[in-house]
Amino acid sequence: MVPALAPEVAARLRRDPAGLVAAIVQQHDTGEVLMLAWMDEEALRRTVTTGRATYWSRSRREYWVKGATSGHHQYVRSVALDCDGDALLVKVEQVGAACHTGTRTCFTDVIFEEKDQ
Repeated sequence: MVPALAPEVAARLRRDPAGLVAAIVQQHDTGEVLMLAWMDEEALRRTVTTGRATYWSRSRREYWVKGATSGHHQYVRSVALDCDGDALLVKVEQVGAACHTGTRTCFTDVIFEEKDQ
């Protein structure tokens, strides 16, 4: 039997109406923000149990393990819950691109950047 998510952790999760919590994914050693994904309690349980980042796809309505089809794996180093319980910080060792477009990070379109004076 696979262990359930610790009750004290599950109790602190503040889910949206769909039962999801935002998961901010960051490269563990550089702090680079890689992507934003979604987890429910089961995705979080799978992530902490296997050490492989597992998310809920809102469009496909199914679980997906990052890298299972692309080979761009995320090996989880730590998971932290924010102070409100409505976001997770997942620190990973990213192998290959994090973004489905093939870029290292999903945050490539800069819409504001302060200019040096």
